[in-house]
Amino acid sequence: MSFVAEFNKLPVGALLQRAHDASNADVSAVLARGARSLADLATLLSPAAANRLEELCRRSQALTRQRFGRVVRLFAPLYLSNECINNCAYCGFSRDNPILRVTLSVPDAAREARALASQGFRNILLVAGEHPRFVSNGYLAGCTRALADIVPSVSLEVGPMETDEYRPIVEAGAEGLVVYQETYDRDVYGRMHTAGPKRNFDWRLECPERAYAAGFRRLGIGALYGLSDWRLEALSLGAHAAYLLRHCWKAMLTLSFPRLRPCAGEFQPLAHLTDRDLAQLVAAFRLFLPDAGLVLSTREPARLRDGLFGIGFTHASAGSHTEPGGYTGAGDDRLHQTVRGRIVEADPAALARREPSKVTRATGQFDIADDRSPAEVADVLRRLGYEPVWKDGDAGITRMPSPAAASAAGSPPSHA
Repeated sequence: MSFVAEFNKLPVGALLQRAHDASNADVSAVLARGARSLADLATLLSPAAANRLEELCRRSQALTRQRFGRVVRLFAPLYLSNECINNCAYCGFSRDNPILRVTLSVPDAAREARALASQGFRNILLVAGEHPRFVSNGYLAGCTRALADIVPSVSLEVGPMETDEYRPIVEAGAEGLVVYQETYDRDVYGRMHTAGPKRNFDWRLECPERAYAAGFRRLGIGALYGLSDWRLEALSLGAHAAYLLRHCWKAMLTLSFPRLRPCAGEFQPLAHLTDRDLAQLVAAFRLFLPDAGLVLSTREPARLRDGLFGIGFTHASAGSHTEPGGYTGAGDDRLHQTVRGRIVEADPAALARREPSKVTRATGQFDIADDRSPAEVADVLRRLGYEPVWKDGDAGITRMPSPAAASAAGSPPSHA
């Protein structure tokens, strides 16, 4: 049974009711025995638990230090392409947005990676819009192979694929796959995705399982907060994470909690997650999933990130750019616009504009909020008593064998 079948049976209404009705005594009981179930997670997400936020954060911090020490692993996103075949109301890369687009060549991607490596990064996340004409599995495998000679850890955040399409990318050296469901609310999902293959809710929901079967040893999931009720998203994410920990247990799991940011198209959030809600959300997940990695992005402003580091986050991006060529200006000479899959000449007025803080004119996916350099973020972490780590493990030691290889070696096959 895939997670889709389990998700369809998830008693979301009852769990949300629990999240709203839990009492202070209920919170005390969960804190005393530990969070063991989705009902317990719902209790930790309740208004009653919000009244004890400082206590939740202290417990989350203590548990994080017990399981992970004082280490925060730093990574950077490297955007390969802002071409996309989907219409997603909340995304700057949305197909119908008249933005300046480009797809980096493999040498361009290597140039960007070398710039990131010179800043200290050894862990890079390749990101691309979903467009098979511009971003194929062969292209992604080529980029991965080129980067494998520059940094030891490469992960991807790209459009969902079939298991067999992922395998060449894994063989090229990719370790992890990140895929956000965006929203676990089916009705909202349908309204937000009006064209393109991303409209298929179930196909996206099953993506981590296909990635695991292909041999990825790291899986990252999350919801984009600002599209639906944050407690509904959190409970669905908790159920998804618990399922993956049971069925994809050979892979490391990370969870992200991104909030909507301004982008091309000027979409306005449909729901709100306050700063206090975000702190409660992170603390609740740490108590519910003590061994999961929790990821903090540069979507959040510097001052808030500095306060959140100590709650339960184990991974953080730094110095991020969300536009292709954002670190070196690679590809800036090939900017264009795309109309119904056809490349057209870019608007001269748009080409003439360049934000002072950017080295390229390509359009980003969203505006970041923490624009400090990686070195500045690392210095802050040290002042806060944490150890910034640029490399996350070693693929030669920890790489998960593919199910076929494991079976041939006499090991039990994966449960994907």
